[in-house]
Amino acid sequence: MRNPDITYHDLSKEEAQRLLQGMKAFYDKGLTRNLSYRKYQLRKLKSVIKKYEKDIEAALYKDLGKSSAESFMTEIGILYTSISWMLKNMDRHLQVKRAQPHLPTILSNGFIHKEPYGTVLIISAFNYPFQLLLEPLIGAIAAGNVAVVKPSEQAVYTEAVLVKIIKEAFPTGAVVVATGGKETVTSLTTAPFDYIFFTGSVPTGRIIMENAAKNLVPVTLELGGKSPALVMKRAEIKNAARKIVFGKFLNSGQTCIAPDYVLVHKDRAKELVLEMKKMLKKFYGEDPKASPDYGRIISKKSLKRLEDLLEKDREALIYGGKVDINAHYFGPTLLLKDDFSLATMEEEIFGPILPIILYEDLHKTLGEIEAFGKPLAFYVFTEDKALGDRVLQKVSFGGGCLNDVIFHIATPHLPFGGVGTSGMGNYHGAYSLRTFSHEKSILKSRAKFPMTLNEPPFSPLKEKLLRWVLR
Repeated sequence: MRNPDITYHDLSKEEAQRLLQGMKAFYDKGLTRNLSYRKYQLRKLKSVIKKYEKDIEAALYKDLGKSSAESFMTEIGILYTSISWMLKNMDRHLQVKRAQPHLPTILSNGFIHKEPYGTVLIISAFNYPFQLLLEPLIGAIAAGNVAVVKPSEQAVYTEAVLVKIIKEAFPTGAVVVATGGKETVTSLTTAPFDYIFFTGSVPTGRIIMENAAKNLVPVTLELGGKSPALVMKRAEIKNAARKIVFGKFLNSGQTCIAPDYVLVHKDRAKELVLEMKKMLKKFYGEDPKASPDYGRIISKKSLKRLEDLLEKDREALIYGGKVDINAHYFGPTLLLKDDFSLATMEEEIFGPILPIILYEDLHKTLGEIEAFGKPLAFYVFTEDKALGDRVLQKVSFGGGCLNDVIFHIATPHLPFGGVGTSGMGNYHGAYSLRTFSHEKSILKSRAKFPMTLNEPPFSPLKEKLLRWVLR
């Protein structure tokens, strides 16, 4: 689907190079080195977002069926708090830090400077098309970079609003929007940017990293994977059901950190399923399709993929499964199985299908979780806090919660990112500043007090002192 409000143009490699040269020219002016200028940019961005808030909500509704409340909570309001935090705290996190004294360099002083990388490329995903583009941009601006941003071409109406906002909020050369599809992404990721930040699928992430490697460009990859929710024997079932249903069916399951599947102790499975069905009706009513709070799937292609998955697992269906291709609707769907032999367990679902799998042996189950690779998120539900902590320590994952889902991303005081095949690098708050800054080390010595212990000729006494200093 193409939005008539946007002129689409796939960038060639030559055009991407010219675009990058223009960005470098703006960066070389030195404006973004000034902290006051960076704050001005952030304040202007916030004011322009506020100006077009209703347009943003309307676009998100057209693209993904999001309600105004969900759009504000997950796409707009979260950016306001991020900008506010950055304006309040960036001075402290970006100030020059004095290094601790070290005996071999005792006559010198060491300093750590956080400098911007320079030119940054940010490529976003369709599922949270507004927030996932602007959240990393906030960090890139605060760190002093210039940026090319590439919105998802699938969220066509949100893309149009983003083009308008970026043009109004930033001068030409500071932040530029690139539209288009795969050709644009290839042209941009093979250009010698100073940093690339990508949010999207694992297969595309591999291509991005391969392209970036040709120019030795550092990357942050925010990917995905099969993020489990583990409901243990001593879980508070009503809480687990409420949190899992919220996290899974938010944005119709198109959330990279949504619970991809549930593992529940066999003694609590019946109770959990019953409570989940109650919560689905409480959240979305008897007919979720008529609920203003239940979203839509981004495209017919994505919906067809989900429909094919469900058809393979239909014998495990215990709730939902209703589909309307023309309305881009896929209803909340629950599957129940006593093992992992489901088509939906062979890939990241990224939609409103939730497999619920029974377990009995915790040790074996943790091994099965790890066999899928390191997930982006992991959620554990239990009132046995000590056991919960041991499980969270045992499994390697990007980030997660005990007795909750998703909300670990809502605070700027925690890093958000993956590990292994679920991604590399992180951001949010101070971690965004770290991601988009190079820590430059500088050692300052004084000519009046030269260090000569390291210089020949080496007398027996000098060698003895050298061995003592470097002990």
